[in-house]
Amino acid sequence: MSRPSRFEGTIGKTVADSEAWYDDPPHPGSDAPNVVLVLLDDTGFAQFGCYGSDIDTPNVDALAAGGAQFTNFHVTPLCSPTRASLLTGRSQHAVGMRAVSNFRTGFPNQLGHISNHAATIAEVLGSEGYATFCVGKWHLAPMEQCSAAGPFDQWPLGRGFDRFYGFLEGETDQFHPDLVQDNHPIDPPGRPEDGYHVSEDMIDQLIGMISDSKGVRPDRPFFAYVPFGATHAPHQAPASYLEKYKGRYDEGWDVVRQRWFERQLELGVIPAHTELAPRNPGVDAWDDLSENQKRVNCRLQEAFAAFLDHTDDQIGRLIEALRDSGQLDNTIVVVLADNGASQEGGPFGVMHEMKFFNGIFDTADDVIDQIDNIGGPHSHTNYPWGWAQCGNTPFKWYKQNTHEGGVHVPMIMHGPGVAEAGTKRDQFVNVSDIVPTIYELVDVSAPATFKGLEQLPVTGSSFAPALADSSAPASNTLQYFEMGGSRALVAGAGDDLWKAVCKHDKGADYDTEQWELYHLSGDWSECNDLAEVEPERLSELKQLWWEQAERHGVLPLDDRMIELFGARFRDNSPHPADRRYVYRPPMSPMPGQAAASIGGSSFDLTARVTREAGDGGVIYATGTENSGLSVFVQNDKLVVDYNAFDDHTILESEINVPTGSSELVLAIRRTGGRTGTMALLVDGTLAGSIDLPLFMSMMSSVGPSVGYDHGSPVSARYEAPFAFEGTLHEVVIQLLSRKDVEAQRAEAATEMSRQ
Repeated sequence: MSRPSRFEGTIGKTVADSEAWYDDPPHPGSDAPNVVLVLLDDTGFAQFGCYGSDIDTPNVDALAAGGAQFTNFHVTPLCSPTRASLLTGRSQHAVGMRAVSNFRTGFPNQLGHISNHAATIAEVLGSEGYATFCVGKWHLAPMEQCSAAGPFDQWPLGRGFDRFYGFLEGETDQFHPDLVQDNHPIDPPGRPEDGYHVSEDMIDQLIGMISDSKGVRPDRPFFAYVPFGATHAPHQAPASYLEKYKGRYDEGWDVVRQRWFERQLELGVIPAHTELAPRNPGVDAWDDLSENQKRVNCRLQEAFAAFLDHTDDQIGRLIEALRDSGQLDNTIVVVLADNGASQEGGPFGVMHEMKFFNGIFDTADDVIDQIDNIGGPHSHTNYPWGWAQCGNTPFKWYKQNTHEGGVHVPMIMHGPGVAEAGTKRDQFVNVSDIVPTIYELVDVSAPATFKGLEQLPVTGSSFAPALADSSAPASNTLQYFEMGGSRALVAGAGDDLWKAVCKHDKGADYDTEQWELYHLSGDWSECNDLAEVEPERLSELKQLWWEQAERHGVLPLDDRMIELFGARFRDNSPHPADRRYVYRPPMSPMPGQAAASIGGSSFDLTARVTREAGDGGVIYATGTENSGLSVFVQNDKLVVDYNAFDDHTILESEINVPTGSSELVLAIRRTGGRTGTMALLVDGTLAGSIDLPLFMSMMSSVGPSVGYDHGSPVSARYEAPFAFEGTLHEVVIQLLSRKDVEAQRAEAATEMSRQ
């Protein structure tokens, strides 16, 4: 008979002359600490209260007061690369994530997922006996692989997590999220009118996961990764939080940034000699704005502040649950941001990002009558550059930039290993240093092989000595940065910390474009460029950058970004070469990058249905109440609602949809850059047509559903989900022409903005 592959006992004729042996699973020890990583999205250095702002973040502030507050912590300039580095302890390029996970380039530095030769901390701790949980934003798998069709090997459960609850994309609507539980899509358990918000939901789920685990196995520690959707756009918060901040920022970004800067000096989170960087190009003086501009911009900042405040309360709920269960004192808690404050709101801010990326630039006068919608379900906002730079005080530039505004963010550690609670750490630390530090604190070694694969070396440097002693020297004395061709290198330590940085312009010559040089020890905000004063030092640092780039797999340099989102119709992709998509319900909602991309294209949508008189419901819908397209049957008529940013073009068939079986067609044609036509056919008979005054190049960040409308309703003529009551046999979408360049760039820019 067959036996287990490993058995170290003996087998005789009877139990009496045999020796039993048990292959016990690994266990890290009864006193091993829990580990919780809390990651915020697009949160700048100054935006927590303990880093200078007036936004109420008492729970994060309390963790800082009882732990170690890092003032010289650095990340990558973008979300997916930071997450890849955070979870592996390695360079983001080395593990295949130079940019967001939404695309692949055919080079090792952009796989669209974390290399399997770089085990995540969840995989490592799980193999040591930890329970592992993830709630929130993943964004570490190619989005075309994030439909219910999979493959699932790069979803959270495929990369070491026992449980997952959250969303796979770079952003989601906070009131109507695209949720995934473990390996399958689910509907949100509540609606905004019921008080639902995804940040609250994910903490509810995590507390339940921890209780389930500890209730049965109190001896088993857990690792929890908590990447919030906050404070990435859309900035959305419950009404009570929005009300709390009304009028808080009426003085404008110039006054508020100065006040936050002065508070940073008082708190000691920046050195006393730090200068406040001048306003970035494109940021107007507040006093030069019109009254309506001021009102709209204030409201956009209020929405951000409310969002962050609400998120802090969810962190507080998690901490309180750990305290109540007696787990907090034995839990390492890390709170950090993935990059600096976002520049994707542009110079004016956006009421609806899809409108912005269709080349429609609303003025404050255009949206002033919608100001009360900002921050609620009927908005998809991001604040303007002026408030983003305020969030990055005292620095210049933003997320996506390798200057300090893009990479210098808050980080706090609390719990076992922090010997001098309530003290600050000014040692230079990088996000790749967190995992090796945790490994040291929990006494775990990164494996040389994992699941039979040779592992890349963990290149981060443990800063555990600095946790034990605030005066310990920095362990990381050489760190490169790169994003879309922009480069930087930080070298040295203490009073001899230098930075060379180059802000790359797309298409510029890498060899001749200008670098800047800063003595960070005396110039945290990069105000005094010493490139001409110390050309030899700059030359040395530039050479070091190239050496580090070679070592960590940064090359080839590649400044392509948004255009890569449009790369479809290749082998091994869900997009057919003939651009014909066939959907047969029941189907789960699809992410936009896995579905037919109808924005910007002429197409035919053909549905085969069987119905009785009076049967209605949605045949196909994509988008949200803010923008999208819905095709449905109502009152025995075929209806299409083309929702262009709440400007609805509705076409209703002139004839009834017959009972029994029928073929229903929506034909949309692009007639110009921003115009088009729609026509309806019922069993081959033209049943109506209408002009489209605005043809959207990109409809929504929310993908389609077949046979119902998931999320918020695209059309005001029904309540979601308005599922089809007859039999929907299939929906066929035939894209008739490749998108023109304008449409491709609009879609690509929109995708990029969402990251």
